[in-house]
Amino acid sequence: MFDINGGELVVLFVVAALVIGPQRLPAYAEQLAHLVRRGRDWVSQARTRLDEEAGDLGVDWEALDPRKYDPRRIVRDALVDEPSSARRASGAVVGIVPAASAPLAGPAPFDDEAT
Repeated sequence: MFDINGGELVVLFVVAALVIGPQRLPAYAEQLAHLVRRGRDWVSQARTRLDEEAGDLGVDWEALDPRKYDPRRIVRDALVDEPSSARRASGAVVGIVPAASAPLAGPAPFDDEAT
């Protein structure tokens, strides 16, 4: 967000401590701690309110986890999956083209001169 690395952050803290001074530094540190606590409480309350208002949406978030995405499993499940009863009742299966003639008996033809 601010593109500040660890070394730059330490330098900023040292400069702030020198500018603020040792007398006022404890008061400012206490104010910062109070601000951080209020921010945490606000975020916690917002999460609680969001959970209460959204309720149970009926979504299986574990199944939608992208870390569990395995294309091999998805393809295997799609190929093994039986066609739905609606498609079987109509006699059409999506993705399969009906054959114009009976399947060929024997091996597939081979062209010696093909590159």
